[in-house]
Amino acid sequence: MAEQDIRTFVVRTDDDEIREVLRRGLQRAKDPSGKSKGRAKFSDLVFTRQFSAFDRQNADAANSPFHGFFTLFWMAMFFFMIKIGAENWRKWGNPLGTNDIVKGMVRRDLVVLLLADGVMCALTGVSWLLQRLIYAGYVDWDRSGYILQNVWQTMFIGGVIGLPLLRDWPWTHTVFFVLHGVVMLMKQHSYAFYNGHLSTAYKRRLHLLEQLHQLDHISPVQSPSQTEPPPSALSTTHLSKVPSALGIRERRLSVADLEKSTEDMDSIAAAIESSRPLDHEQVHIFERMIKWEIDALTDELKGKATGPDHVYPNNLTWQNHYEYIVLPTVVYELEYPRSDSINWYYAAEKMAACFGIIFVMIMTSQAFIYPVVMETVRMKEAGMPLAQRFQAFPWMLSDLLFPFMLEYLMAWYLIWETILNFLAEVTYFADRTFYDAWWNSVSWDQFARDWNRPVHNFLLRHVYHSSISALKVNKHTATLITFFLSACMHELVMWCIFKKLRGYLLFLQMFQLPLVRLSRTKWLRNRATLGNVIFWLGIFTGPSVLCSLYLIL
Repeated sequence: MAEQDIRTFVVRTDDDEIREVLRRGLQRAKDPSGKSKGRAKFSDLVFTRQFSAFDRQNADAANSPFHGFFTLFWMAMFFFMIKIGAENWRKWGNPLGTNDIVKGMVRRDLVVLLLADGVMCALTGVSWLLQRLIYAGYVDWDRSGYILQNVWQTMFIGGVIGLPLLRDWPWTHTVFFVLHGVVMLMKQHSYAFYNGHLSTAYKRRLHLLEQLHQLDHISPVQSPSQTEPPPSALSTTHLSKVPSALGIRERRLSVADLEKSTEDMDSIAAAIESSRPLDHEQVHIFERMIKWEIDALTDELKGKATGPDHVYPNNLTWQNHYEYIVLPTVVYELEYPRSDSINWYYAAEKMAACFGIIFVMIMTSQAFIYPVVMETVRMKEAGMPLAQRFQAFPWMLSDLLFPFMLEYLMAWYLIWETILNFLAEVTYFADRTFYDAWWNSVSWDQFARDWNRPVHNFLLRHVYHSSISALKVNKHTATLITFFLSACMHELVMWCIFKKLRGYLLFLQMFQLPLVRLSRTKWLRNRATLGNVIFWLGIFTGPSVLCSLYLIL
């Protein structure tokens, strides 16, 4: 008897393909027809339990064939810092050198910065207070609520920008405060507009429940009623589907379905409130349609919540709001996947790595970037003409290329690997996909998706899809709006740092759009290595070119 070939397959829940299969299975369970292709204004984002790519808890990272290069990089950084410290000791008698950057950071307003940052975070509670007023019925979201929210957001970001200018903070204080302020702005926007959307659904559901209650007290007549609308005029095809938030979104995506649905429900409401006679068939159809809408709206209000405490409006507590403020995400959901416990040793490891990377960045900046910056300052103070300063541009660019590339990588690793993972660990936040393999990007749109996943998700939901649903624009226009808004926010940060409005970064970011189109042509399509070379060329030269332009001009 031949031996059977028995193979064991291990299915891991953190596998990307398995996770995608599960996501699609859940979607099909709510949408058996499989016809839903588009996304609504508040499209679903899938949060799952997983680790970031370079995290030591990620089995894929430890088993990667490139893990040795990761080890080599950090060994090189260690010896690089030793070399810089030795050079500083020989030249200045101090391993930290002149330490001008650290002196500038702690010389003035450090306590004021920390206090202002705490006040700024506390002020996000204004968005929560507005949502409480909306739920209580004092404000209507669709009329004045969203206007008040936008006015508050404008005042908030104005204060965030104005305080560093008023206090004349050094660039280190300004970068931290403005960037954190922009994060708080995005968090408030997501919290307010998602809960505002749910408040509309909640009031709609209450109104339908009232109609259903009125319908229960109607005694149907035996003969066919002449009251409009007759059952034959109503669209009932959706009643064959399970009531769900996905079903509502699918109907919203179709203008014809949305108009017909609105017309049908308005005519049903008018018929019930008219107190005119209804026959048995009308009562039956009206009841089915109202119950379907109620159940679908109930599913909408539930969102991803697994318990009643997080279902709208039970989520409108100050604890829920401020818990969301400290979570490492800028997209609000009723509930997120959470870890079971906190590994304090791991959290301490991430915090130590955070300060270690800051030390590397300061040492690199002090040794290689600060002297170049001070040289341009001396050139301007000496009254050197612009033409002569531009003659130094190529040399300045070559001096800044490598240190800026290192600073770029360090800044990314500092924020998206150490700080966000630390916050995720101490807040039980289980979804750690703060980035994807952006280093393998072959186009700028891929880089935009993978470099910063939290902000990408925010722009996808609250800018891209909201532009399509609210402004009725096509996908290309929505993409242009998304890129432009992102570019404006980056240019805002540059203005706060250099106190100059030049538009260099805005231009370079918008220039990515034609480069995206170019990457899809027959000359670059399916040429991954060439696309990746072009991408890295932009990353390698972009930061140093920008800084040189701001310093020279």
